[in-house]
Amino acid sequence: MKKEKNKNNIVFIGSGAIATSLGNILASNDDNVVCLLSIEKDVIESINIHHVNSGYFPNIQLHSRLLASDDKELLSVADLIFLAIPSVSVVNYLKNNQQFISKDTLLVNLAKGFGTENELIHEAVSSFMPNNLAVMKGPSFAREIINMQPTAFTIASNDPDCFNLFIHIFEDTSIYLDFTNDIIGVEYASILKNIYAIIIGIVDANFDSPNLRSLVLSKSINEMRSLIKRFGGSNETIFNYCGFGDFSLTALNDLSRNRTLGLLIGKGFFTQGISDKVVLEGRIAVNVFHQLLKNSIGSETEYPLLVELYKVFNETYDIKKFVGNILVT
Repeated sequence: MKKEKNKNNIVFIGSGAIATSLGNILASNDDNVVCLLSIEKDVIESINIHHVNSGYFPNIQLHSRLLASDDKELLSVADLIFLAIPSVSVVNYLKNNQQFISKDTLLVNLAKGFGTENELIHEAVSSFMPNNLAVMKGPSFAREIINMQPTAFTIASNDPDCFNLFIHIFEDTSIYLDFTNDIIGVEYASILKNIYAIIIGIVDANFDSPNLRSLVLSKSINEMRSLIKRFGGSNETIFNYCGFGDFSLTALNDLSRNRTLGLLIGKGFFTQGISDKVVLEGRIAVNVFHQLLKNSIGSETEYPLLVELYKVFNETYDIKKFVGNILVT
Protein backbone atom coordinates (compact mmCIF):
# COMPACT_ATOMS: atom_id res chain seq x y z
CA MET A 1 0.00 0.00 0.00
CA LYS A 2 1.46 3.33 -1.09
CA LYS A 3 0.34 6.56 0.51
CA GLU A 4 -2.46 7.92 -1.63
CA LYS A 5 -3.18 11.64 -1.64
CA ASN A 6 -6.71 12.71 -0.77
CA LYS A 7 -7.33 9.25 0.67
CA ASN A 8 -7.47 8.00 4.26
CA ASN A 9 -4.58 5.53 4.51
CA ILE A 10 -5.61 3.03 7.18
CA VAL A 11 -3.60 0.12 8.60
CA PHE A 12 -4.82 -2.48 11.06
CA ILE A 13 -2.16 -4.15 13.18
CA GLY A 14 -3.58 -7.64 13.22
CA SER A 15 -5.69 -9.73 10.87
CA GLY A 16 -8.06 -11.40 13.32
CA ALA A 17 -11.82 -11.19 13.52
CA ILE A 18 -12.20 -7.57 14.64
CA ALA A 19 -9.51 -6.26 12.27
CA THR A 20 -11.01 -8.11 9.31
CA SER A 21 -14.60 -7.12 10.05
CA LEU A 22 -13.86 -3.42 10.61
CA GLY A 23 -11.34 -3.33 7.78
CA ASN A 24 -13.94 -4.77 5.45
CA ILE A 25 -16.44 -2.10 6.50
CA LEU A 26 -13.89 0.69 5.96
CA ALA A 27 -12.83 -0.69 2.57
CA SER A 28 -16.38 -0.12 1.31
CA ASN A 29 -15.76 3.64 1.52
CA ASP A 30 -14.07 4.90 -1.65
CA ASP A 31 -12.12 7.47 0.33
CA ASN A 32 -10.33 4.81 2.40
CA VAL A 33 -7.30 2.67 1.51
CA VAL A 34 -7.22 -0.21 3.99
CA CYS A 35 -4.62 -2.89 4.73
CA LEU A 36 -4.33 -5.54 7.44
CA LEU A 37 -0.76 -5.93 8.71
CA SER A 38 -0.39 -9.61 9.53
CA ILE A 39 2.21 -12.24 10.43
CA GLU A 40 0.01 -15.03 9.06
CA LYS A 41 1.19 -15.80 5.52
CA ASP A 42 -1.79 -17.97 4.68
CA VAL A 43 -4.23 -15.27 5.76
CA ILE A 44 -2.40 -12.63 3.69
CA GLU A 45 -2.51 -14.83 0.60
CA SER A 46 -6.14 -15.75 1.15
CA ILE A 47 -7.23 -12.12 1.48
CA ASN A 48 -5.20 -10.76 -1.44
CA ILE A 49 -5.94 -13.57 -3.90
CA HIS A 50 -9.34 -14.94 -2.91
CA HIS A 51 -10.75 -12.01 -0.87
CA VAL A 52 -11.48 -14.34 2.02
CA ASN A 53 -9.94 -14.51 5.48
CA SER A 54 -9.61 -18.29 5.63
CA GLY A 55 -8.61 -18.27 9.29
CA TYR A 56 -11.56 -16.31 10.67
CA PHE A 57 -14.36 -15.88 8.11
CA PRO A 58 -13.88 -18.65 5.53
CA ASN A 59 -17.42 -18.28 4.17
CA ILE A 60 -17.51 -14.49 3.86
CA GLN A 61 -16.48 -12.73 0.65
CA LEU A 62 -14.48 -9.63 1.56
CA HIS A 63 -14.39 -6.34 -0.27
CA SER A 64 -11.93 -6.40 -3.16
CA ARG A 65 -10.24 -3.24 -1.86
CA LEU A 66 -9.31 -4.82 1.48
CA LEU A 67 -5.65 -5.87 1.31
CA ALA A 68 -3.22 -7.64 3.65
CA SER A 69 0.56 -7.53 4.02
CA ASP A 70 3.46 -8.42 6.31
CA ASP A 71 5.46 -5.29 5.34
CA LYS A 72 5.86 -3.06 8.41
CA GLU A 73 6.92 -0.18 6.17
CA LEU A 74 3.19 0.29 5.59
CA LEU A 75 2.99 1.81 9.05
CA SER A 76 5.03 4.79 7.87
CA VAL A 77 2.39 5.88 5.33
CA ALA A 78 -0.65 5.37 7.55
CA ASP A 79 -2.92 8.25 8.59
CA LEU A 80 -4.63 5.95 11.08
CA ILE A 81 -3.35 2.79 12.72
CA PHE A 82 -5.92 0.57 14.43
CA LEU A 83 -4.43 -1.59 17.19
CA ALA A 84 -6.30 -4.86 16.78
CA ILE A 85 -4.08 -7.27 18.73
CA PRO A 86 -4.54 -8.57 22.31
CA SER A 87 -4.19 -5.91 25.00
CA VAL A 88 -1.18 -7.64 26.57
CA SER A 89 0.70 -7.33 23.26
CA VAL A 90 -0.06 -3.71 22.30
CA VAL A 91 2.58 -1.86 24.34
CA ASN A 92 5.47 -4.17 23.44
CA TYR A 93 4.50 -4.15 19.77
CA LEU A 94 4.57 -0.37 19.61
CA LYS A 95 7.84 -0.18 21.54
CA ASN A 96 9.45 -2.61 19.13
CA ASN A 97 8.09 -0.93 15.99
CA GLN A 98 7.74 2.76 16.79
CA GLN A 99 10.54 3.57 14.33
CA PHE A 100 8.11 2.74 11.50
CA ILE A 101 5.34 5.04 12.75
CA SER A 102 5.13 8.76 11.95
CA LYS A 103 4.43 11.04 14.91
CA ASP A 104 1.54 12.49 12.89
CA THR A 105 -0.29 9.16 12.66
CA LEU A 106 -3.41 8.75 14.78
CA LEU A 107 -3.30 5.55 16.85
CA VAL A 108 -6.66 3.89 17.59
CA ASN A 109 -6.81 1.32 20.37
CA LEU A 110 -9.38 -1.45 19.89
CA ALA A 111 -7.98 -3.78 22.58
CA LYS A 112 -10.01 -4.23 25.75
CA GLY A 113 -7.71 -4.80 28.71
CA PHE A 114 -4.77 -3.47 30.67
CA GLY A 115 -1.55 -2.71 28.82
CA THR A 116 1.12 -3.49 31.43
CA GLU A 117 0.05 -4.94 34.77
CA ASN A 118 -2.41 -2.31 36.08
CA GLU A 119 -1.67 0.45 33.56
CA LEU A 120 -4.15 1.42 30.87
CA ILE A 121 -2.93 1.08 27.29
CA HIS A 122 -3.21 4.78 26.42
CA GLU A 123 -1.25 5.72 29.56
CA ALA A 124 1.55 3.29 28.76
CA VAL A 125 1.74 4.29 25.08
CA SER A 126 1.72 8.02 25.87
CA SER A 127 4.84 7.57 27.99
CA PHE A 128 7.02 6.74 24.96
CA MET A 129 5.13 7.85 21.82
CA PRO A 130 4.14 11.43 20.86
CA ASN A 131 1.17 10.38 18.73
CA ASN A 132 -2.42 11.37 19.32
CA LEU A 133 -4.31 8.33 20.53
CA ALA A 134 -8.01 7.51 20.40
CA VAL A 135 -9.84 4.53 21.82
CA MET A 136 -12.74 2.81 20.09
CA LYS A 137 -14.92 0.51 22.19
CA GLY A 138 -18.49 -0.70 22.01
CA PRO A 139 -20.93 -3.63 21.80
CA SER A 140 -19.41 -5.30 18.78
CA PHE A 141 -19.25 -8.98 18.00
CA ALA A 142 -17.08 -9.29 14.88
CA ARG A 143 -19.47 -11.83 13.36
CA GLU A 144 -22.22 -9.20 13.40
CA ILE A 145 -19.96 -6.50 11.93
CA ILE A 146 -18.81 -8.69 9.03
CA ASN A 147 -22.48 -9.36 8.21
CA MET A 148 -23.17 -5.60 8.07
CA GLN A 149 -25.41 -5.54 11.14
CA PRO A 150 -25.74 -2.02 12.61
CA THR A 151 -23.06 -1.76 15.31
CA ALA A 152 -22.19 1.01 17.76
CA PHE A 153 -18.86 2.27 19.09
CA THR A 154 -17.72 5.02 21.41
CA ILE A 155 -14.73 7.05 20.23
CA ALA A 156 -12.73 8.72 23.01
CA SER A 157 -9.86 11.14 22.53
CA ASN A 158 -8.32 14.18 24.15
CA ASP A 159 -8.31 15.75 20.69
CA PRO A 160 -11.93 16.34 19.60
CA ASP A 161 -10.69 17.49 16.19
CA CYS A 162 -10.21 13.82 15.26
CA PHE A 163 -13.90 13.02 15.72
CA ASN A 164 -14.77 14.39 12.28
CA LEU A 165 -12.21 12.01 10.76
CA PHE A 166 -14.02 9.02 12.28
CA ILE A 167 -17.35 10.34 11.04
CA HIS A 168 -15.84 10.61 7.55
CA ILE A 169 -14.16 7.20 7.34
CA PHE A 170 -17.29 5.40 8.59
CA GLU A 171 -19.69 7.49 6.49
CA ASP A 172 -22.54 5.49 4.91
CA THR A 173 -21.53 2.27 6.68
CA SER A 174 -23.29 0.14 9.30
CA ILE A 175 -21.16 1.66 12.10
CA TYR A 176 -22.74 4.18 14.48
CA LEU A 177 -20.62 6.37 16.75
CA ASP A 178 -20.79 8.49 19.85
CA PHE A 179 -17.94 10.60 21.21
CA THR A 180 -16.33 11.63 24.49
CA ASN A 181 -13.06 12.98 25.84
CA ASP A 182 -13.21 10.53 28.76
CA ILE A 183 -10.51 8.10 27.60
CA ILE A 184 -9.99 6.75 31.13
CA GLY A 185 -13.68 6.03 31.61
CA VAL A 186 -14.04 4.31 28.23
CA GLU A 187 -10.96 2.15 28.84
CA TYR A 188 -12.16 1.11 32.31
CA ALA A 189 -15.69 0.42 31.06
CA SER A 190 -14.30 -1.93 28.38
CA ILE A 191 -12.37 -3.87 31.05
CA LEU A 192 -15.01 -3.92 33.79
CA LYS A 193 -17.74 -5.28 31.53
CA ASN A 194 -15.82 -8.55 31.29
CA ILE A 195 -15.73 -8.93 35.07
CA TYR A 196 -19.44 -8.37 35.50
CA ALA A 197 -20.31 -10.55 32.50
CA ILE A 198 -18.72 -13.46 34.38
CA ILE A 199 -20.93 -12.65 37.38
CA ILE A 200 -24.10 -12.62 35.25
CA GLY A 201 -23.02 -15.96 33.76
CA ILE A 202 -22.67 -17.50 37.22
CA VAL A 203 -26.10 -16.19 38.21
CA ASP A 204 -27.77 -17.49 35.05
CA ALA A 205 -26.14 -20.90 35.47
CA ASN A 206 -27.82 -21.28 38.85
CA PHE A 207 -31.15 -19.49 38.35
CA ASP A 208 -33.05 -18.96 35.11
CA SER A 209 -34.81 -15.96 36.61
CA PRO A 210 -35.44 -12.69 34.73
CA ASN A 211 -36.13 -10.94 38.05
CA LEU A 212 -32.84 -12.04 39.60
CA ARG A 213 -30.89 -11.34 36.41
CA SER A 214 -32.23 -7.79 36.32
CA LEU A 215 -31.44 -7.30 39.99
CA VAL A 216 -27.81 -8.35 39.50
CA LEU A 217 -27.52 -6.37 36.26
CA SER A 218 -28.53 -3.26 38.21
CA LYS A 219 -26.04 -3.99 40.98
CA SER A 220 -23.34 -4.57 38.35
CA ILE A 221 -24.00 -1.29 36.55
CA ASN A 222 -23.81 0.60 39.84
CA GLU A 223 -20.49 -1.02 40.77
CA MET A 224 -19.07 -0.36 37.30
CA ARG A 225 -20.13 3.29 37.42
CA SER A 226 -18.62 3.72 40.88
CA LEU A 227 -15.33 2.09 39.87
CA ILE A 228 -15.06 4.21 36.71
CA LYS A 229 -15.51 7.36 38.77
CA ARG A 230 -13.13 6.14 41.51
CA PHE A 231 -10.29 5.71 39.01
CA GLY A 232 -10.72 9.03 37.24
CA GLY A 233 -13.48 8.51 34.70
CA SER A 234 -16.81 10.25 34.28
CA ASN A 235 -20.15 9.05 35.68
CA GLU A 236 -21.76 9.74 32.30
CA THR A 237 -19.55 7.28 30.38
CA ILE A 238 -21.63 4.35 31.58
CA PHE A 239 -24.41 5.67 29.31
CA ASN A 240 -22.23 5.72 26.18
CA TYR A 241 -22.17 2.76 23.79
CA CYS A 242 -18.99 1.57 25.53
CA GLY A 243 -20.79 1.41 28.88
CA PHE A 244 -24.19 -0.16 29.31
CA GLY A 245 -24.30 -1.19 25.65
CA ASP A 246 -21.05 -3.16 25.71
CA PHE A 247 -21.80 -4.62 29.13
CA SER A 248 -25.26 -5.86 28.13
CA LEU A 249 -23.86 -7.45 24.96
CA THR A 250 -21.09 -9.22 26.89
CA ALA A 251 -23.22 -10.25 29.86
CA LEU A 252 -26.33 -11.50 28.07
CA ASN A 253 -25.09 -13.23 24.90
CA ASP A 254 -23.58 -16.70 24.77
CA LEU A 255 -21.10 -15.61 22.07
CA SER A 256 -19.32 -13.80 24.91
CA ARG A 257 -16.31 -15.70 26.26
CA ASN A 258 -16.57 -14.13 29.71
CA ARG A 259 -20.28 -14.88 30.07
CA THR A 260 -19.48 -18.44 28.98
CA LEU A 261 -16.76 -18.61 31.62
CA GLY A 262 -19.35 -17.55 34.22
CA LEU A 263 -21.76 -20.24 33.03
CA LEU A 264 -19.04 -22.88 33.35
CA ILE A 265 -18.13 -21.70 36.83
CA GLY A 266 -21.78 -21.64 37.88
CA LYS A 267 -22.32 -25.20 36.66
CA GLY A 268 -19.25 -26.40 38.53
CA PHE A 269 -17.15 -27.24 35.45
CA PHE A 270 -14.42 -24.71 36.17
CA THR A 271 -12.13 -26.15 38.83
CA GLN A 272 -9.02 -24.66 40.40
CA GLY A 273 -6.91 -27.11 38.41
CA ILE A 274 -7.99 -25.78 35.03
CA SER A 275 -8.45 -22.16 36.12
CA ASP A 276 -4.67 -21.75 36.29
CA LYS A 277 -4.49 -22.69 32.60
CA VAL A 278 -7.24 -20.36 31.40
CA VAL A 279 -6.44 -16.75 30.57
CA LEU A 280 -9.44 -14.52 29.92
CA GLU A 281 -9.69 -10.75 30.12
CA GLY A 282 -12.23 -10.84 32.95
CA ARG A 283 -10.27 -13.15 35.18
CA ILE A 284 -7.09 -11.09 34.82
CA ALA A 285 -9.01 -7.87 35.45
CA VAL A 286 -10.60 -9.16 38.67
CA ASN A 287 -7.19 -9.65 40.23
CA VAL A 288 -5.90 -6.29 39.00
CA PHE A 289 -8.87 -4.36 40.37
CA HIS A 290 -8.78 -6.25 43.66
CA GLN A 291 -5.13 -5.28 44.04
CA LEU A 292 -5.94 -1.63 43.24
CA LEU A 293 -8.66 -1.64 45.89
CA LYS A 294 -6.80 -3.70 48.47
CA ASN A 295 -5.58 -0.79 50.54
CA SER A 296 -8.72 1.31 50.11
CA ILE A 297 -10.85 1.64 53.21
CA GLY A 298 -14.30 0.13 52.77
CA SER A 299 -13.70 -1.32 49.34
CA GLU A 300 -14.94 -4.77 50.38
CA THR A 301 -18.36 -3.35 51.25
CA GLU A 302 -18.47 -0.89 48.33
CA TYR A 303 -17.87 -3.55 45.65
CA PRO A 304 -19.32 -6.82 46.98
CA LEU A 305 -19.82 -8.39 43.53
CA LEU A 306 -16.23 -7.85 42.43
CA VAL A 307 -14.85 -8.99 45.80
CA GLU A 308 -16.99 -12.14 45.74
CA LEU A 309 -15.78 -13.03 42.24
CA TYR A 310 -12.20 -12.51 43.40
CA LYS A 311 -12.84 -15.15 46.10
CA VAL A 312 -14.17 -17.55 43.45
CA PHE A 313 -10.89 -17.31 41.51
CA ASN A 314 -8.50 -17.27 44.45
CA GLU A 315 -10.02 -19.26 47.31
CA THR A 316 -11.65 -22.62 47.89
CA TYR A 317 -15.22 -21.65 47.14
CA ASP A 318 -18.66 -23.27 47.19
CA ILE A 319 -20.18 -21.81 44.04
CA LYS A 320 -23.70 -22.72 45.18
CA LYS A 321 -23.41 -19.96 47.78
CA PHE A 322 -22.36 -17.26 45.31
CA VAL A 323 -25.78 -15.78 44.56
CA GLY A 324 -26.80 -15.74 48.21
CA ASN A 325 -23.55 -14.06 49.17
CA ILE A 326 -23.90 -11.21 46.66
CA LEU A 327 -27.52 -10.60 47.69
CA VAL A 328 -26.67 -10.13 51.36
CA THR A 329 -25.51 -6.55 50.79
